[in-house]
Amino acid sequence: MVFADLFFLFAFLPAFAICYLLAGLAKGNGVKNGVLVAFSLLFYAWGEPLYVFLLIICALLNWLFGRGIDRARRGRTAFLAAGLACNLVILGTFKYLGFFADLLGRCGMSVSVPEIALPIGISFYTFQSISYLVDVYRRESPAQRRFGDLLLYISMFPQLIAGPIVRYGTIAKEIHDRHVTWNDVADGGFRFLVGLGKKVILANQLSEVSDQFLAGNLLELSMAGAWVGLLAFTLQIYFDFSGYSDMAIGIGRCLGFHFRENFDHPYCCNSITDFWRRWHISLGSFFRDYLYIPMGGNRRHQFFNILVVWFLTGMWHGASWNFILWGLYFGLIVALEKYTVLRIAGKVPGFLLHIYSLALVVLGWGIFYFVDFGQMTTFFPVLFGKAEAFTDFTVRSALTSRFWLWIAALLCCLPLGRWLGRIGEKSLLGRDVLAVSKIVVAVAILTVSVALLVGATNNPFIYTRF
Repeated sequence: MVFADLFFLFAFLPAFAICYLLAGLAKGNGVKNGVLVAFSLLFYAWGEPLYVFLLIICALLNWLFGRGIDRARRGRTAFLAAGLACNLVILGTFKYLGFFADLLGRCGMSVSVPEIALPIGISFYTFQSISYLVDVYRRESPAQRRFGDLLLYISMFPQLIAGPIVRYGTIAKEIHDRHVTWNDVADGGFRFLVGLGKKVILANQLSEVSDQFLAGNLLELSMAGAWVGLLAFTLQIYFDFSGYSDMAIGIGRCLGFHFRENFDHPYCCNSITDFWRRWHISLGSFFRDYLYIPMGGNRRHQFFNILVVWFLTGMWHGASWNFILWGLYFGLIVALEKYTVLRIAGKVPGFLLHIYSLALVVLGWGIFYFVDFGQMTTFFPVLFGKAEAFTDFTVRSALTSRFWLWIAALLCCLPLGRWLGRIGEKSLLGRDVLAVSKIVVAVAILTVSVALLVGATNNPFIYTRF
């Protein structure tokens, strides 16, 4: 089940809201937590009926390891190591076993390649489990005494299948003690609808453009067609993933949970380092706090530490060589920037830094898109001019017939909400206009999104496959 689905919007979500509100009549958050866990497991089982048991087992193991870390006077490190190993073995078995078996086979070893379906969201909930164990070990958060409450943290449906990666310490207190105001519901609901619009109105339409140019015969592609397809994918993946994050943060806010931001207008960056401070913030902060800094961070072996982190960042996205290459591509740029761009940034015009950053980001998405190396090596020469034609009718049609889609996508990459919020804060009339405008925008987004979803085929979020 995904958020951008009519069944979720008009069946699952209303049913959950009714049950959750009724549970709110009971004292405390215990009953509400029970309802949230039940609907979260139903949400996951809708698409993964068997792997929901894997999710429950993972939560149980981490609960036991967490209790062991908390109670042990000696051997706390052993409990942590065992817990981390358990999570990594589960993730490695389901996500990377086939990749490494195929690699050994290519090296001449007789190894059968197992066919194991990848559980949806396993990369997200295993990383959340790891953050829980480490935070308990560092005594930054208390161990969860009740298994059901840890299961709630790991399985919470708003962020279960595509993030953001919610650190345990962020919501540990809110599991037992949270309060929801009408402002929370209003802001959360609006945030959810903004995310829905990003996915359905922008990302889904842009996916048709990117598939038109990138999913066909690349040898017949014009140079302009290659760039149009790649730019469409660049915008598509941003609105797809940030849209999901907005929807997750919005639902969480309606329930009294305050998830941290996962995107901060990354295409407004002025360096690749700046881009990765703005894109998938929860993943970047996870690797920084749980791997980069413990390895030595900026203090020793900085260049090596950066490459290791980015190698693993690429691996996290998928068991494929293109993701590893993509991670090392950005890792090398980030490492080199520390000795070049970042040292002279104050002396270079901002628009040049912006162009430099976007050019490298767009090329990076080309590596990310093509899982097949043969397609990748065919695409990039076309992108840089080795094509039969510079442009064609298909390119002109994609630009003119979807002119307003391109304009809307480019505008929505800017921090429009932040700018409008500042205008509203300056005057009382501005606040009233802003409030009315939000209602109008929310109704418009919902209406257009529902219209586009009627009759639409499967439209999963890109990051659910990670």
